[in-house]
Amino acid sequence: MSKRTLQKLFLSIVAISLIIPISAFATSKNTTEDTMEAPTFENASVHDPSVIKVDETYYVFGSHLAAAKSNDLMKWEQVANGVSSNNPLFEDVVKELKETFDWAQSDTLWAADVIQLEDGKFYMYYNACKGDSPRSALGVAVADSVEGPYKDLGIIIKSGMWNQTSEDGTIYDARIHPNAVDPDVFFDKDGKLWMMYGSYSGGIFIMEMDPETGKPLPGQGYGKKLLGGNHSRIEGAYVLYSPETDYYYMYLSFGGLDAVGGYNMRVVRSENPDGPYYDAQGNDMINVKADPSLPIFDDKSIEPYGVKVMGNHLFDRKIGDEGTGIGTGYISPGHNSAYYDPETGEHFLIFHTRFPQTGEMHEIRVHQMFMNKDGWPVVAPYRYAGEELEKVYREDIIGDYKMINHGKDISAEIKKTVDITLAKNNKITGDVTGTWKKTDHNSAELIIDGRTFKGVFLRQWDPTSETYVMTFSTLSQEGIAVWGSKVPTKTDKEIVADVEADLNIGDTTAVINNLELPTEGTRDAVISWSSSNADVVTDTGIITRPAAGSDPAEATLTATIQKGSETTTKVFTISVLPAKASGEIAHYSFNGDLTDSLGNLTAGTVTGNRIDNTTGYISYTEGKSGNAAVFNGDSGVRLPNGLISSNSYSVALWLKPEQLTAFTTTFFGARDANNWVSLVPMGPVGNQTMIWSGTTWYDAVTGMTIPAGEWTHLAFTVNEGQISVYVNGEEKFNKDGFPNVFTTTNGTFGLGVNWWDTPYKGLIDELHVYEGSLTAEQVAELSK
Repeated sequence: MSKRTLQKLFLSIVAISLIIPISAFATSKNTTEDTMEAPTFENASVHDPSVIKVDETYYVFGSHLAAAKSNDLMKWEQVANGVSSNNPLFEDVVKELKETFDWAQSDTLWAADVIQLEDGKFYMYYNACKGDSPRSALGVAVADSVEGPYKDLGIIIKSGMWNQTSEDGTIYDARIHPNAVDPDVFFDKDGKLWMMYGSYSGGIFIMEMDPETGKPLPGQGYGKKLLGGNHSRIEGAYVLYSPETDYYYMYLSFGGLDAVGGYNMRVVRSENPDGPYYDAQGNDMINVKADPSLPIFDDKSIEPYGVKVMGNHLFDRKIGDEGTGIGTGYISPGHNSAYYDPETGEHFLIFHTRFPQTGEMHEIRVHQMFMNKDGWPVVAPYRYAGEELEKVYREDIIGDYKMINHGKDISAEIKKTVDITLAKNNKITGDVTGTWKKTDHNSAELIIDGRTFKGVFLRQWDPTSETYVMTFSTLSQEGIAVWGSKVPTKTDKEIVADVEADLNIGDTTAVINNLELPTEGTRDAVISWSSSNADVVTDTGIITRPAAGSDPAEATLTATIQKGSETTTKVFTISVLPAKASGEIAHYSFNGDLTDSLGNLTAGTVTGNRIDNTTGYISYTEGKSGNAAVFNGDSGVRLPNGLISSNSYSVALWLKPEQLTAFTTTFFGARDANNWVSLVPMGPVGNQTMIWSGTTWYDAVTGMTIPAGEWTHLAFTVNEGQISVYVNGEEKFNKDGFPNVFTTTNGTFGLGVNWWDTPYKGLIDELHVYEGSLTAEQVAELSK
């Protein structure tokens, strides 16, 4: 179904929707938690997802020519990914969009948008851009099917023509002219077709389009400016008309898109598709731009504007809480699209997000939205799980909650929860104070620190506790979102017992690194520690390892858990292993097998395309010295667990890649899926050969990419956080701050494979692993 067809359906229900409260549109699927089944999710990765519904299927299209589809907004199937000749959305996108790539001086496609026009065909608005530069080209392609293949109709607008005449006839100036990226093409309620676009540089612009050709009407230049400028970090504009309020809502992303960029989603609204757009405080967004006197990407100037509906956050799971893991939350959620269902009156927010402790990995997420009493969208705290807005009862609301205040800042800070109670007397107590009340069947109104927050109460699926819980989502007139998620009400005695049962400091039978001793449990329970022998382990977790060759040393740590007047203790026996003597740990020469020639460790084992399966095949051929192992691109080698178990070590090996693929590992070691070290011939920073760590996302780059088809010697040494990386015996990187990854004796190690990426294809020979950091002279000797 096209956006225009949807628009016509919108108009047919406008009159009804404006006079009937939202609660009248929804009924309860389930009346008790006992009858509610756990939802099923399947995830896909599409950066900058733009949604279109065709028949009963939702499609999202995004950057890097990625696409996915779903029938329920919960289970997603990847349709396409990657700008290559094999992408099914084009017969050969590399050849077909050559003019676009040549202009942009890039082979990267950014956020795409697809719409169905009156001729029944599907029009994809694509764009290529040279990184952070405004050198961009935006074009359109057409297909008979939403899944393609699309045929190019040509570039429709360009940007970044430095010191040359631009699309509007004036000399291009990146501070005032737009970057031709991030298109959103939509019909307004009167049937006119528009394209909103733009990003950093000159801001967000809008143009009227020809609904027959799908191209801009002539004579508009760059169109009409709506907001931004002076390189404001504002992008990803997407417009959704709501017949419920008769407003056009423009969703935007402020900040930087990576895991430390503080990406967050905001919304403004207008009575007209081409503005002016205002935020909840009445600010005209045309005035929003960065201060040209401040450094580029000045976020402070734009922070106060727009209604911030979601940013970095974590419903953190503390010790003693239900469930497992760290909790549920997002990092840099943004570049969203939105969808309105004319049959149910439901609004949905569709976006990509990263996650706490997982670096740059991102996935699609969908959250339901609701219009509050002031006509602003509030976003449900948890991902959509098929819930419907229903009548809620006061007694189901009363109780304890984890609360998140999203604020208005643009920051890498993760907003974590505070503990509050919505009391029977309509008071809010706990870490914040105020009052609360339920209005209508499900409307929420909270007053906190003199600010009034309006929104909804909604029962949702909490993925951490894996239960359905009461939530609230509210918004202040200042444009600040506050969320809450209900937790079971418990006595102090129950809280202390829960913390005791959940308290765990890891494997204490073979300790080799300082221990992290938590001091806080759920509901502000306090945990204190005492040691039986500070010479072995202190009451802050600092260990002293016995000398190499000695026996392990033992001590006990006692945790005292207190909440109010309730107290209990829990004792842990600690065994600290002696230090290791420096020297070579293992040498794999690959002379026809996977044995350690030193005899210290067991032989490696063959894996399939992932480090934890066993379906592959390794052969041998002439190598750098004797034979070498042949990796066929579908197989790898699992090395013995615990190969490295300290923060001082060295690794050296010879590589002869047959091909170079992004993120492919050669040597890989991990404490777990969130803490790892990977030697990648073509890494995420400019395709450079590098050591990459997912523990704190550390990039140890070499300034080069090793060649395919040739032997190269690579080595790296780590000495208590100081890392050096060598290519053919020459030091290419030296810096401190490298994370301490191998803090256990049971780490996972492999060659050519990890848990995620394309396996290595090529040869590996002469792998040496050492306890301790080799000198530059020793590395140079190995490279001869």
